Amino acid sequence: MNADAKSLEAVQESDLPTMATPYVPPPPVGPRAHMRPLGFADPFRWLARGLQDMRQHPGIALFYGLCFWSMAQVLAMVFKHKPEYTLSLVSGCLLVGPFLAMGLYEVSRKREHGEMPEMASSLMCWDQHIRSMAMLVLVLMVLELLWGRASLVVFAVFFNTGMPSTTGVMAAVFNPQNFEFLVVYLAVGGVFAALVYGLSVVSIPMILDRDTDAISAVITSMRVVFSHPGVMLLWGLLLSVLVLAALWPWALGIIVVGPWLGHASWHAYRGSVEWEEGPESGPE
Repeated sequence: MNADAKSLEAVQESDLPTMATPYVPPPPVGPRAHMRPLGFADPFRWLARGLQDMRQHPGIALFYGLCFWSMAQVLAMVFKHKPEYTLSLVSGCLLVGPFLAMGLYEVSRKREHGEMPEMASSLMCWDQHIRSMAMLVLVLMVLELLWGRASLVVFAVFFNTGMPSTTGVMAAVFNPQNFEFLVVYLAVGGVFAALVYGLSVVSIPMILDRDTDAISAVITSMRVVFSHPGVMLLWGLLLSVLVLAALWPWALGIIVVGPWLGHASWHAYRGSVEWEEGPESGPE
């Protein structure tokens, strides 16, 4: 019985295919991002292309502009009447804002591929990327909450003239007695602002374009910033100046500036990140 089993096993082994060398599976290779060379003229080129996208689809741009304006008005109203809820509302804006921006990226993406953008597809483009977007928004909200806590600590330690009211906040902050507070507050705020900017400057359009996970998108975004710190600093300054200028009077300028910068941010991503798989990434 044992002899028959051994002979049967030998026959089965002889029937198995043999290889001269053991099989080694190839390493997983996916599309890899490369940083494009950038110059100081590129941010202005991104703004010009964003303006072209907005002019081609003014109706969609107006819708998103009114959404941004409504958010600014609600924030101003809450800060004026219930300032203790301002931080919570800012967290809500961080939750809604990226989804609105993604709709503008979708318009620019479709134009880049020669397709006709539609309001419906713009509004629902985040549907297939909800997991990555939710993770990224969660990270931004945590950073915003930490930023708020750090601001309270700075106020408690360095502010010398008592907590300012909503009516006299500017006068109190720029009081000569609070010079040390102003320096520390701007330094701490600058660190958090730079971190948020670095994490998000190209991550959201990358999620839309490549359907990647939030971690890969954030890492690529930081790579862009560290590869071209001067150009990306200029881009961040342009964004900040345009947004601040759009807030006066009554934040009406944000109706135009918001969609404009949304479209331009898509071109900032496409102009700074190049993928190995050219056909998928589309023409530039």
